Amino acid sequence: MVKISMAVVIFLVLCVGATGWTAQPPRVSIETKEKVQRPAEPEAAPVVYNDPLGRGTPQGTVLGFMKAAAQGEVEQALRYLDTRATGPSGEKLVVGLQAILEGGFSGNLAVLSNKPEGSLDDDLLPTVERVGTVKTASGSIDILLERLQRGKEPPIWLFSAATLTRVPGIQRELDVHSLDDYLPRFLVSTWFLWFPLWQWILFLLLIPLSYALAAVATRLLTPLVLLTLRRMVKVRADHHVVRLTGPVRILMFALAIWVISLYSRSLLGSLFWTYVASTLTVIGATWLCVRVMDIVFKLKQRQFSVTSSSKVSLLQLVEKLCKVLGVIAGALVILHIAGINIAAAITGLGIGGIAIAFAAQKTLENLFGGVMIISDRPIRVGDFCRAGDTLGTVENIGLRSTRIRTLKRTVVSVPNGQLAVMNLENFAVRDKIWFHHHLSLRYETTADQLRYILAEIRKMLYGHPKVESMSARVRFVGFGSSFFNLETFAYILETEYEPFLQVQEDLLLRIMDIVEGSGSGFAFPSQTTYLAADKGLDADKGREVVAEVRQWREQGRLPFPDFSSETIAEIENKTEYPPPESALRNRKKE
Repeated sequence: MVKISMAVVIFLVLCVGATGWTAQPPRVSIETKEKVQRPAEPEAAPVVYNDPLGRGTPQGTVLGFMKAAAQGEVEQALRYLDTRATGPSGEKLVVGLQAILEGGFSGNLAVLSNKPEGSLDDDLLPTVERVGTVKTASGSIDILLERLQRGKEPPIWLFSAATLTRVPGIQRELDVHSLDDYLPRFLVSTWFLWFPLWQWILFLLLIPLSYALAAVATRLLTPLVLLTLRRMVKVRADHHVVRLTGPVRILMFALAIWVISLYSRSLLGSLFWTYVASTLTVIGATWLCVRVMDIVFKLKQRQFSVTSSSKVSLLQLVEKLCKVLGVIAGALVILHIAGINIAAAITGLGIGGIAIAFAAQKTLENLFGGVMIISDRPIRVGDFCRAGDTLGTVENIGLRSTRIRTLKRTVVSVPNGQLAVMNLENFAVRDKIWFHHHLSLRYETTADQLRYILAEIRKMLYGHPKVESMSARVRFVGFGSSFFNLETFAYILETEYEPFLQVQEDLLLRIMDIVEGSGSGFAFPSQTTYLAADKGLDADKGREVVAEVRQWREQGRLPFPDFSSETIAEIENKTEYPPPESALRNRKKE
């Protein structure tokens, strides 16, 4: 999660808000008023009409009038009134209505209907909309808009003629004192971005105040969050893990802005501060949710790293997806607050999503490849595996790629899209390890010597406690160019590679002893030309071996093609391992 300072967030929100508020409506000169006729009956369906002055909706009419009046554009402001007044009388009417809306008026422009047909769930006619009320000495008076149609043009909303006739009387009865009356004149008369200087000073003073309130709120919330996390995740969380200061500051500042918007007498000011407060609330709430998700997933990963490391990668993927969905949801809410049609935006995203999918085909391929790897789990974090030509330990499975630490201690990043279609060899899930070697014996070896060697190696494999006797075998498989070829095949009852190497070393040394004891020897890897007589093979040992094999034959115990099941049961697991003289055996005794 990228850390965003509170000042940067507030600055961006204000820039966006101020940009929207400083946009001036188009200047249109007053034209000759056409005859206004009221529709005889409500329309069956709302008419979609983009009025250049924004008068297609009640909110657009009030907002457009207030902007034009604040800018001194009297002729522009009169376009929002159902009146034929011009010149000094028109200016007096605009000033009076502006004073009423900025003074004793009670209403909320932010909740005013932004639909062409207005609000239909009030007690008024469908063509009439209540903006708010004004409290005077004689009572409360409604400020009304009326939906009118000029000729064949689509209907628009204007301040009703009945309301405008009462403006002078309301203005005389209105006696409202605001904070502006008690402040120095330069703070009230100096404006920046359509708001007086004193409001911006108050706004800046709220920033350190929100920092202080956030510090207090964080101290109060942290123990409660820690207690909740301990019950949810079953893992002890420290205070430094729960870091909620940033989002809490944003929420505290938004609360202060809400207070300003509620007590602001200016209609435009109330709407502006409501928009700022709503946007900051959504940003703070989204940031808080993302921070809480970050804390929960980190504690869960800590828990699974002890009990089930295979779920860590899945948690990492779910964490990233949840954060992305949370940010998208917050962005959609902000767009809704800004008045953007979310349904149309989503439809546009659906259409544009096709083009984006083609442009980001590889990215999506890697994303779904990561989902498949994490869900199917052919490899997991910590597994030693072979992926294509890469051999190493899996360190991380991300959304885009998987990182593998090779035997050279380098890190190879393999895109998940490629990894999902590769042949993956996972060494970490082995239940036993294959022992497989070919022995090359010299051609001077006699058949009985071969029988002796085969029998003794089988006996040794059957008797070894670390060898699976059911799979163990040794066979004379063929004649090489200069050697007899014997194949050994067995499974070692080890899952880790280092213990397997120890057992394999012991087996190979025992095989060497058997071959040497038979009077034979291993063939050289190349041809040998004898230029002088050598001592040859050991004739005495050869005669002894031949005599023993003859005895096996006479007694009917010749172990070919294999030992009998009774003999295997008799000698199984009888070989001492480790050997009596082994240092490993001595260490086990200690």
